[in-house]
Amino acid sequence: MNNFQYYNPVRIVFGDDQVSQLDSLVPKNARVLITYGGGSAQRTGTLDEVKNALAQSGERTVFEFGGIEANPEFTTLLNAADSVVANDIDFLLAVGGGSVIDGTKFVALVSHMTEDDGTVSRERAWESLLSYCKSVDTAIDLGTVLTIPATGSEMNSGGVINYSERQAKLPFGNPLVYPKFSVLDPKKTLTLPERQVMNGVADAFVHVMEQYLTYPVNAKVQDAFAESLLKILIDEGLVVKQDPENLETRKNIMWTATMALNGLIGTGVPQDWTTHMIGHELTSLHGIDHARTLTIVLPSVMRELKESKKDKLRQYARNVWNITDETLSDDEAIEAAIAYTEEFFVSLGLPVNFADASLDSSHIDAIIDQLKAHHMTKLGEHGNNDLDVSRRILERAAV
Repeated sequence: MNNFQYYNPVRIVFGDDQVSQLDSLVPKNARVLITYGGGSAQRTGTLDEVKNALAQSGERTVFEFGGIEANPEFTTLLNAADSVVANDIDFLLAVGGGSVIDGTKFVALVSHMTEDDGTVSRERAWESLLSYCKSVDTAIDLGTVLTIPATGSEMNSGGVINYSERQAKLPFGNPLVYPKFSVLDPKKTLTLPERQVMNGVADAFVHVMEQYLTYPVNAKVQDAFAESLLKILIDEGLVVKQDPENLETRKNIMWTATMALNGLIGTGVPQDWTTHMIGHELTSLHGIDHARTLTIVLPSVMRELKESKKDKLRQYARNVWNITDETLSDDEAIEAAIAYTEEFFVSLGLPVNFADASLDSSHIDAIIDQLKAHHMTKLGEHGNNDLDVSRRILERAAV
């Protein structure tokens, strides 16, 4: 196991009807900006519930900013940052899924980058994003009310921002934007469309895989935890597909998605985010749901990088899919595990190749160009997944 430091300051408030706890979680005299997405928070009553909870003390001033996209747009977020400045906001409350939370983190980091006219500098914010926001040294405090379990953003310090005008989708991270708290009420997920639920299961699954599927470093705790999370997602993903009203299943999915990317299973182990980096380009170029880009790319990553990942792939086959037949060669067991992974995604209604997303090999060059433009040329746990490797991964997905 590699050396590591682990730090996570996020207070989790989990369970039914816990939005009422906001009165004790948000500072009493705060000027709060509630951020949310495309309207579901309003339609389901969650936004009113949040506002009622914040009004309990009678001392807070509350503003709203809606319309943050499923892939949060740079320009939208800069408008939100302008609202922060104009209204002297000192606390942000994200109500929604990972996109709203990611976007709110970015707003927290760039709202101090003002011009003489009081608006937030687009150029400084863009330059900050290009450097992954690592050097930003001030941020507004934030909390979250999670409504879509998927990304784990409610318990980590990172995010991903889309900038359509530049055809860019870029990650960022900064410890200043760990949420002060996150409220996780599984009942909020009962109103979600099936597509979002399945996307969330897939997103969490691939988050685990990219911290697990590298090479062994004798990290028994992290490996066993990761394998357990994967098995829970397989079991509960199939259950929620058949029985969407099962609240106990919703609870397990919500907590598993949070644990998948709160940093714990990634401590002390190598990680490989190749699937995500390629998937981001599919989203920015073709508007495909983030999770669905991951299920398209992951099987091809597993096949293309089979030799360098052989030991962990064999472990994955044995411990997650229970492929223990000693008569099978390593290659046969690994291919069976990859096939089971694809079958799992398909059973949730998710794509596993280009054709499933109405793409073909003619789209590969543009994706490679985008990876090059965004300096994604040394991917993987060894940093040797260059553009040629990415091209071969994409060619496998396009077959």
